[in-house]
Amino acid sequence: MSARDSSGQVAVVGATGNIGTSVVQALEADPRVRTIVAMSRREPEVTGPKTRWLRTDVVDDDLVETFRTAEAVIHLAWIFQPTRDPVTTWRTNVLGTLRVLDAVAAAGVPSFVHASSVAAYSPGPRRRPVDEQWPTHGWPGSAYSREKAYLERCLDAFEQRHPDVRVVRMRTAFCFKAGSASQQRRLFLGPLVVDRLVRPEALPVLPLPSGLRFQAVHSDDVGEAYRLAALSSVSGAFNIAAEPLVDARVLAEMFGARTVPVPAWPVRSALAAAWRLRLVPASPELFDTFLRLPVMDTARARSELGWAPRRSATDAIEEFLRGLRTTSGMATPPLRPNVPGGRLAEIRTGVGARP
Repeated sequence: MSARDSSGQVAVVGATGNIGTSVVQALEADPRVRTIVAMSRREPEVTGPKTRWLRTDVVDDDLVETFRTAEAVIHLAWIFQPTRDPVTTWRTNVLGTLRVLDAVAAAGVPSFVHASSVAAYSPGPRRRPVDEQWPTHGWPGSAYSREKAYLERCLDAFEQRHPDVRVVRMRTAFCFKAGSASQQRRLFLGPLVVDRLVRPEALPVLPLPSGLRFQAVHSDDVGEAYRLAALSSVSGAFNIAAEPLVDARVLAEMFGARTVPVPAWPVRSALAAAWRLRLVPASPELFDTFLRLPVMDTARARSELGWAPRRSATDAIEEFLRGLRTTSGMATPPLRPNVPGGRLAEIRTGVGARP
């Protein structure tokens, strides 16, 4: 009998972020899981009874020995910043993932679960949702979308070379929870956002790009989807999102505000100017991707994975907004409420110029 047989061990690469913390929480609650090897560049302050933390950098460190006793590897490690240096994000996100795949093959891991995204999809039709067969060529102008789409091709090749490995691709919508609010503010909104003002009564009128619509899901529901994927026998891609589809009508109800449609181009122009002036970390190319995302059909996740969200999309967004107002976070380095030096440190380091 090998060291892996009935080990009940799952390795989670990138375990300290928004989704990673929810995945570890879901695995902790499953009696079939005996050990969680939680891998991250920086160790958190707290842990669970089944979780063993291992300081790991996917770009440089040996991964094979860690994977030898794992029944499944869940790969979540990803950096969004620095948006101003796509070579750095490519090195971690793409080259790091290729090293993880090589290690999975070398260690003989039976199951691999990969964090893809709705951003891997090509722009879709406006009048109907797309299933998992929709093309995954992304939007080439955005580094994030480009990297997610490129890795879909890498997974295609990996599956051809290693048919003995069960591969699952999780294509998730926007993931929110209170504990990730401060990190997501740092990654996408920047240091100039006044948290206390992120409240419905402060926005009697809500200008929105014409045709705006997107999907959201609570991060803990995503964690549950990953648990199911890691411990089941399913393979292939799964769309993960909650209802309702978030559009101008839904946002108007959430904020108790009147929505005013505005053309997308002045919004993009303002964002591009703010990005060039280093006022915001999110690039205008990311905004381009956002406007072109298709709506995903989640029927396969519900029927074959047995997954259903416990919270609505609006629940997830409202919890995130409450987290923003209260500067919420968690006891892991990426999710901590404040970084050393506070918002002045964010400004001094270039607002999106460093990881």
